[in-house]
Amino acid sequence: MRFDTSQHMRMSQQMKLAPRMIQSMEILQMPLLQLEERIEQELEANPTLEAVEPGAEIVEGADAPADGPNEADLDAIENERPLELGDSAGNEDFERLDSFGEANPELWQDEAPPALTPSDRREDFLPQHASARLDGERDAKSDAMANTAARAASMTEQLVEQWRMSEVDESLRDLGEAIIGFIEDDGYLRTPLESVVDKTPSLASRDAEAGGPPTPEQMERALTAVQLLLEPAGIGARDVRECLLLQVDAMVEQSPTRAAEWAVVRRLIADHLDDLAQNRLPKISEKTGLSIDEVKRAVERMGVLSLAPGRRLAPESPSLLIPDAIVEYDEEQDRYIAYLNETRLPALRINQEYAKLAKEREAPKETKEFLRKNLSNASWLIDAVEQRKRTLLRVISVVVDAQRDYFDFGPQSLRPLPMTQVAEQLGVHVATVSRAVAEKHLMTPRGVVPLRGFFTGGTQTESGEEVSWDAVKAALKEVIDAEDKKSPLSDEALAEEVKKRGIEIARRTVAKYRDQLGIPSARLRKVF
Repeated sequence: MRFDTSQHMRMSQQMKLAPRMIQSMEILQMPLLQLEERIEQELEANPTLEAVEPGAEIVEGADAPADGPNEADLDAIENERPLELGDSAGNEDFERLDSFGEANPELWQDEAPPALTPSDRREDFLPQHASARLDGERDAKSDAMANTAARAASMTEQLVEQWRMSEVDESLRDLGEAIIGFIEDDGYLRTPLESVVDKTPSLASRDAEAGGPPTPEQMERALTAVQLLLEPAGIGARDVRECLLLQVDAMVEQSPTRAAEWAVVRRLIADHLDDLAQNRLPKISEKTGLSIDEVKRAVERMGVLSLAPGRRLAPESPSLLIPDAIVEYDEEQDRYIAYLNETRLPALRINQEYAKLAKEREAPKETKEFLRKNLSNASWLIDAVEQRKRTLLRVISVVVDAQRDYFDFGPQSLRPLPMTQVAEQLGVHVATVSRAVAEKHLMTPRGVVPLRGFFTGGTQTESGEEVSWDAVKAALKEVIDAEDKKSPLSDEALAEEVKKRGIEIARRTVAKYRDQLGIPSARLRKVF
């Protein structure tokens, strides 16, 4: 076998993204809040970049650095005019992004825990000196906690605070606090008690003098204490049935005079939860001997119960949604116009004092290098932000013109609008359009809507008119809203009703869209 070495020269072409171009694409894709944060970070880190205060004037005759924006650029930044669809100012911006590839396409437990018995009462887990108080008045501490608004703290922190204030037997103190640490955000304990011990070093390694590791019976007793002493009721439940039963028992404790009413609810939850979930009320009536009306009243009473009691302590706060652009109707021109929501973004410019200092021959070399680097970064950020504005506005303008019927008549008039069609109309790559619409929202006369929602495929009606899939969903929802709830339509019947509107879809498509809209099946929609 013979090995030889040799040298060869080969020419090839490779496309690599410059860091600056990657930055431009990232900024184009950022929603407004994220862009605002990015600008704030740069303003803090880059001394050569400054925000223009309202009413401030640019110093005449000030020279910008060679690699930064010139005076005309600064004037355009501070006095930007809205761009019309035919404006060619954004063509170069599109061309800079056209060559960068395609965007990615769019984006109950088996065993029920042992039911609580009437003997499992709060006083069973209190010291003797505290249980006497429950025979008459309620504990003032518990009342105070129940009437105190939730703090801006996590659910676990609030539960631990409640537990430490509870006059619980000391033998259960550490066990209950360990259990609380495994309660999930919705209020359920899905970790087996044996695993709670194994994953809590202070319990698993407890020596014989301290009583050794807790037994399963001790952990069950501690969990029951957690469930009965902490608010809101249902905390620490291991499944839906236990969660609801805990809340029913709390309701009886609060309103003893209504115990008989809640007894029916408790019976249905304990023995017929599956039938309740499947809306099989006649079957429940047959099994229990209750009338349909009695079953319906019990179901209505269950409406005050929560399937996620933990959310009552720390509700999920909705994310702040700031529209990137606003669409309004112009009566004079009889058209919808769009403009960017720029009230949250500061106007940016180069600090002219640093720009001058970077050109002075007497300045130290290190200083000049530092300033030139930061001036270059500032210039690129200003350019990228302005490019984002122009690109986004032009894309939105095309969308608004193409979806005029949506703004006039609503979601059922949404037309198919592929991104490729917008890209061809603007003469850009589809990846540019995809980045421009990602995570952006519009404030419209019909509310705040995601910009990407206007881009959808569709089908044709019997008359040959094109409708988007979202419009088909809107038509389906309208049919379901108008149906007789005592005799709801099956998926096949829904397909027939939608067909009467000129839209032909299959039964399986109805089922898919119904699931996407969060609408249950006909059996679950039935009202008895």
